[in-house]
Amino acid sequence: MQPLQRENIRLAATVMLVRDNPSGLQVYMVKRPGRGDFPDLHVFPGGKVDEDDWQPDLCPMLSDQDASARLGVNAGGLRYWVAVARECFEECGVLLANDAAGPIQLDSGQHDSVAASRQSLLKGDITWAAVLQQQHVTIASDRLVYFSHWITPPSVPRRFDTRFFLAAMPVDQNAFADTDETADDGHWVNPSQALANARQGAWQMIEPTKRSLETLSQYSNVELALQEVGAERHVKPWTEAAGQQGMQPFRADWSNGGSV
Repeated sequence: MQPLQRENIRLAATVMLVRDNPSGLQVYMVKRPGRGDFPDLHVFPGGKVDEDDWQPDLCPMLSDQDASARLGVNAGGLRYWVAVARECFEECGVLLANDAAGPIQLDSGQHDSVAASRQSLLKGDITWAAVLQQQHVTIASDRLVYFSHWITPPSVPRRFDTRFFLAAMPVDQNAFADTDETADDGHWVNPSQALANARQGAWQMIEPTKRSLETLSQYSNVELALQEVGAERHVKPWTEAAGQQGMQPFRADWSNGGSV
């Protein structure tokens, strides 16, 4: 299993929440505060993989063997699914989960309970596993689709080995950014508009964000995006130039010692 950190590189996961809108597919983005990692950048919600994210029981629909195979790691791949669902809940308040009947459908009373669980988690009063137990749900690993792999270039002091995921926004939930971690309440935006904001200098972005938005801008709706990404038809060939920007091969080959 990969160490959570090697030298100055920390494992991380991020999620692109997408929804349908009359203007086309939209993705949820937040602005980082002017401090900490990636200050003032517009990014997708995400964060570090924690030691407590190794909890296979929280993802009954996906085995670690299958998760690791999708990523091209020898073991521990399921931690990314646990981490990205947790980060989505912490940073957006969106619970990507299933109950005994399938995808959860929250009524008004459950919304209040979920919001209270989020606040307790953010304060450190309870664990992510306890949140799921309180709500009688498990992680909807079937609705978190692996998208890409990036590592922050060596020129950056604090680097992240990040797996990107794609997920549809549940229709009965709302996204509210944790303003202790972000500089605003978040934005639903068309990928092409987000890219235009970057070109015009209104938004700052790093290469992985731009490349991901370019891919998302090709899809007219959420269903198409999930189909294409799920079938891995969105994957671009790795090139040395892309690698210099931090792009990693979509899946490593562990039969060759982890190289590609």
